[in-house]
Amino acid sequence: MAEDTKNGSEKLRIVVKVGSNVLTRPDGKPNITNMSALVDQIATLRDMGHELILVSSGAVACGRGALTPRKQLDSVEQRQLFSSIGQIRLINIYNTLFSEYGYVVGQVLTQKENFSSRTSYLNQRSCMQTMLENGVIPIVNENDTASLTELMFTDNDELSGLIAAMMDADMLVILSNVDGIYDGNPADPKSRLIERVKSGEDVSSNVVAAKSGFGRGGMGTKCGIARKLSEEGVSVYIARGDRQNILVDLVTSPDSTPHTLFEPRPEPLSNIKRWIAHSGSFAKGIVKVDENAASALRSDRAVSLLPIGVTATEGEWEEGDIVTLTAPSGEVIGVGRAALSSSETAALAGQRGGRPVVHYDYLFIE
Repeated sequence: MAEDTKNGSEKLRIVVKVGSNVLTRPDGKPNITNMSALVDQIATLRDMGHELILVSSGAVACGRGALTPRKQLDSVEQRQLFSSIGQIRLINIYNTLFSEYGYVVGQVLTQKENFSSRTSYLNQRSCMQTMLENGVIPIVNENDTASLTELMFTDNDELSGLIAAMMDADMLVILSNVDGIYDGNPADPKSRLIERVKSGEDVSSNVVAAKSGFGRGGMGTKCGIARKLSEEGVSVYIARGDRQNILVDLVTSPDSTPHTLFEPRPEPLSNIKRWIAHSGSFAKGIVKVDENAASALRSDRAVSLLPIGVTATEGEWEEGDIVTLTAPSGEVIGVGRAALSSSETAALAGQRGGRPVVHYDYLFIE
């Protein structure tokens, strides 16, 4: 961002994601000590002039610790019941803690569908932008009481990535129960912390498949989100949430603070390309391309997908809908916003000339 903070440093827009494993005790009750420490650090960064958005898990865990259902519930019913109870408890605690520092918080409950259309996406972005401009700290969580199972976020790691991309954040900080990504099992003393991951580098082979007791996400999800965000131009930090003063230290003295940094690409993507990058799950159809088109699209050149490179289509879509692009092998090349309908694309497939099927400005290559 172009503006400076009160101490002359660059003003940052920071998204902080904190999980249930940091916010709740083993018995499911809120961990007030950790929450107080988190709020204290966010308030300190706000005092320095930075903008903060908090993506907070913990509603379901807080609700689970407050009530025992009268009858057996399925997983969806449990999630809806516990989140409806826990979200109130969670936001009330945050409101009380932040008010002690003179800061106003606002609750943002969202669903995956809100990111599916450009109109809904921009409306949500505008709302949060207005909150920030008025000094409000947005506290974001998934609206579990209304979300459909098939359209739920994988976890709040995914949600935090969407929020960071949508709000053009400079930093996404994912607070976990370990210091970052290790080159082996974090519990093994021989494993070393991977301090930096270059944009485009894949370190997923180092990730141990495990998740926290109350959350849905594991380090594999965090790693995937971090890699995608870094390729879009956002710095992503994974660090231990209960480490003293971790947020402030990451901003003021990162070199001496344990963490893993996923380095951003030098040139950030446009906001619309960021939206498209996270829209693969909303794709209405598939555009299959030949090897020449696949190679051109994967190159460093600014290439649009032309009809001559299309071999077949699957599904039905209209102009403006999201489509997935696949190579002859079936591998996903990328995702884009269609400039032609499915019927127009099928009719022009393999032919020279005509408008692009997907223009470069509305195309994200995986």
